[in-house]
Amino acid sequence: MTTQLDFERVSFASDLASHGDRPAILADDFALTYRELADRVDALALRLGTVRRLVALTAANDVDSLVAYLAALVSGHPLILVPEDKPAALDSVIAAYDPDVILRSGDGEAELEERRPGTRHELHPDLALMLSTSGSTGSPKLVRLSHANLQSNAESIAEYLSIGPDDRAATTLPMSYCYGLSVINSHLLRGAGLVLTDLSVVDPCFWDLFRSRRATAFAAVPYTFELLDRVGFAEMELPSLRYVTQAGGRLAPEMVQSYAGLGRRRGWELFVMYGQTEATARMAYLPPDLAATVPGSIGIPVPGGAFRIDPVPGLDDGELVYTGPNVMLGYAERPADLAAGRTISELRTGDLARKHPAGVYEVVGRRSRFVKIVGLRVDLGQVERILADLGVHAASAGTDQGLVVAVEGDHDTQLLGKVLAQGIGLPRAALELHAVEHLPRLATGKVDYPAVLALSGSNVGGSSASRPDPSRPVPADGSVPADGSHVSAAGPDNVRRIFQDTLEVTDVADGDTFVSLGGDSLSYVAASVRLEQALGHLPQDWHITPVRDLEPRRRDVPARRMRRFIAPLETSIVLRAVAIVLIVSTHVGFFSWQGTAHVLMAVAGYNFARFQLSGERLPRLRRQLASLAKVVVPSMAFIAFAYLVTDRYSLANIVLLNAVIGPEAVTTQWHFWFIEVLVYLLAAMTALLAIPWVHRAERRFPLLFPLAITGAGLLTRYDLVDPGVPHTAPALWLFGLGWAIARCRTVAQRCVVSVLAAVTVPGFFENTTRELTVVAGILLLIWLPTLPVPRVFRRLTVLLASASLYAYLVHWVVYPPLAGISPALAVAASLAAGVAYWAVCMRVMTAVSRWKISRRRERSGRAQTA
Repeated sequence: MTTQLDFERVSFASDLASHGDRPAILADDFALTYRELADRVDALALRLGTVRRLVALTAANDVDSLVAYLAALVSGHPLILVPEDKPAALDSVIAAYDPDVILRSGDGEAELEERRPGTRHELHPDLALMLSTSGSTGSPKLVRLSHANLQSNAESIAEYLSIGPDDRAATTLPMSYCYGLSVINSHLLRGAGLVLTDLSVVDPCFWDLFRSRRATAFAAVPYTFELLDRVGFAEMELPSLRYVTQAGGRLAPEMVQSYAGLGRRRGWELFVMYGQTEATARMAYLPPDLAATVPGSIGIPVPGGAFRIDPVPGLDDGELVYTGPNVMLGYAERPADLAAGRTISELRTGDLARKHPAGVYEVVGRRSRFVKIVGLRVDLGQVERILADLGVHAASAGTDQGLVVAVEGDHDTQLLGKVLAQGIGLPRAALELHAVEHLPRLATGKVDYPAVLALSGSNVGGSSASRPDPSRPVPADGSVPADGSHVSAAGPDNVRRIFQDTLEVTDVADGDTFVSLGGDSLSYVAASVRLEQALGHLPQDWHITPVRDLEPRRRDVPARRMRRFIAPLETSIVLRAVAIVLIVSTHVGFFSWQGTAHVLMAVAGYNFARFQLSGERLPRLRRQLASLAKVVVPSMAFIAFAYLVTDRYSLANIVLLNAVIGPEAVTTQWHFWFIEVLVYLLAAMTALLAIPWVHRAERRFPLLFPLAITGAGLLTRYDLVDPGVPHTAPALWLFGLGWAIARCRTVAQRCVVSVLAAVTVPGFFENTTRELTVVAGILLLIWLPTLPVPRVFRRLTVLLASASLYAYLVHWVVYPPLAGISPALAVAASLAAGVAYWAVCMRVMTAVSRWKISRRRERSGRAQTA
């Protein structure tokens, strides 16, 4: 039994209480101060005991996992971190290392499974943490890290990022991954905050949380930037963002330049970083001011570290070697290794590098047979061993963008692909398997790995512009530089082949689409990238476009463009249809286009004037109340349902009073602000017009009356009057403008209302694009009674316009579970669910109406009989 020994202090874990009441954890629905976090850590450390034991933690981005991690460090228990969402990883650790204790996230308190009271292991006093190499699950080999490793790397990262107590980092990466863990360590060291979440950057809720918690930073791996492009990150308003970090694989130089430039324009910095788990996390960083001039560089060593380049026989470039206090103790492959102390003093990275005249280092290739794909380091030899254990002779090659495997003989590559993806922890879309009669070999008899890579029909690792450079040597091991410079320049993929590979299907029919074939989150990204390369462009509706329509566009777009017949459709209908698509798409993160909700407010005033103001006062009042009920009842019914199935809403939401009695802070309870404010306006206008003299005034001055309403709204728009209800200022003003538009009869009147819109909208939203959208929508409503719509979309447009209110209601519940699968699918599902809810409500309303008619007939019949 190993007793408690002295171990080096890790201040970011042991000194939590010194930061007092500063916020340590900021989640969606709660926050913890450093003092409260320290109390939880101390309590769990007490439960773990004073006898050092080997602990395995299934870690997620939640408070329980964080507390468990810190408690193990504080109390000196060596910890193995495994991802919570990969049970096979825990099974592998248990089989290989037999931990004494297993910790899991619980319901507010970590669950502690004690497999024995003491320990059967000899545990070195310096041993603090063990991680799989760069998150790989392909091998039981672990990296042994000391307390000093963790402390020194946290200090160096905090130094070059200038992390201060006012910083707040969003946890965009798993804490079981060394990069994600380094974000936690470095921020806790400086008393900074952690915006703790497991939401993806494609989820709009992530960005809502980011803004509401005033996060200053987030970490990204290369594929994160693909997602950021697709959610419209460049257009997002993130006033608190101070910097973005990137590691986990090489980011294309042009992407580095693009995002560095974006950061300069928007007031934040991009830090490109280089590291390995064997160096605890970070070895180098590129100062942001050098991103424009040397974007392909890994930068300079982190504070306290140093590089040298050792010659490699037969190659022009040498191997990069790192020294520093963050270099691991060594590897562990069996329980006996846990007793070992330091076995290495420097880290041979396996990367071929050169030093740039600017004083920074550049990685130009790999010496060892490893590639890093979506942040996971993959041992190409391990890939071949897994298949060999299945009786399959194979050769593997790849780049940081994907893996290519040649299997000898007639094998089921679909089945082998699934087995291999599970075995090494990679997404299936990142693997290509090719059955060949014989493995390609060189004249020496060795496997020809460049020929294996050339089997790829998808140009793995680079675009068609990334072609082999005959002046540069090709490593014979099958690994290539991350820039893809040795990738085969094969032609573009066939669309069917892309869908077969990324979606694991064998039969793709002409009428199939990405959605109908079961596309998910990762396959959405992979398929869209490959389609864009194959087609030369990416149609916006590609995910719902049949294969037969994608392929002709690829071959000959102009020649196959059929003549489109146009049908005129009322402008308000088109605006409602377009607006709900843009609103849902913006909330989902499919793309960002703000302002259309406020256009709908003007459309609501326009339609109120057209459909609710005719007839005498009392009949009109009954009609207005009935119309109001058609908004209120379906809204309350659905929000009550959302209240029961989620924890995002309150009773105030159900009765549509959150804007009046709800929290001032913008939370998920504000999701239905549009419905609430619309109801308030309709109710207020109905009550106002029920007054006889107001009714007469509206009849006598049909244009001046809504202009007066607009004027009242402008008092709140310019903060001259506080209505006491958020969102009312623009709502009343725009509702009044829409009402006035409906009352315009001459060109002069239209000009007056146009000028009023053009003068009052700019400056309100402090977002030029948003303001232009609102002005454009109002001007269309003023000047164009109809808009041309392709006839094939006419029915869909009408359907979406009819269901727009219902789609707005239901999308808040529909899209969150689907946004991570595919933003496009989330939008389509939200709109479809809105249409479905609209159809149900229409059926119910029709049934109620028929029942009322039947009852009236029965009463009439009884009266006549009597």
